[in-house]
Amino acid sequence: MRGAVAARLAPPLAADFFARPTLEVARELVGALVVRALEPAEVPEGREAAVLVARLVEVEAYLGPQDPASHAYRRTPRSAIMWGPPGRAYVYFSYGNHHCMNVVTEPEGTAGAVLLRAAEPLGGVEVMQRLRRGAVVRDLLRGPGRLTQALAVDRRFNGWDLTRPGPLYLARGQPPAQVATSPRVGIRRAADRPWRFFDPRSPFVSR
Repeated sequence: MRGAVAARLAPPLAADFFARPTLEVARELVGALVVRALEPAEVPEGREAAVLVARLVEVEAYLGPQDPASHAYRRTPRSAIMWGPPGRAYVYFSYGNHHCMNVVTEPEGTAGAVLLRAAEPLGGVEVMQRLRRGAVVRDLLRGPGRLTQALAVDRRFNGWDLTRPGPLYLARGQPPAQVATSPRVGIRRAADRPWRFFDPRSPFVSR
């Protein structure tokens, strides 16, 4: 729980952190903390509030109209959020079975977002396991759908301002000794672009 205590004291990352080129933000998000404060009614089999904390170990960058794999390759009502303001959550339902959480990047008016792919659980692990129906610790947040399930994030948070204290925000954490890159996972268009950033020493990376 030391990570949870530290995260409570750490302020959210400011909007100007996200109002930068998407690839820069993505690289620097590896090691950042995701903080999710649950109300008692949101805690499975619980009567008290809980704070869940996870350290990001894997993310992917999506660059907008110049990126055929991005939802913002064409502007639609769903993807309009990717044009800003920066630091907002972009949460969508993927393939009809799980949610994916992104954070909007770039100055307002330029589309970009970073997908949160995997994280290491630091605080509230038992609650995460209840939310994930007993999954082992290593698999709690290994993949974007598992991450949102373990943190109880759904479309209620689409458009949420992640730069303010509240039930969901991002805070500065411990950067890894090295950030590795690779092509993004599970896409067909622009599949060769090395826009996946991850901690190569972490066992919590999705693959």
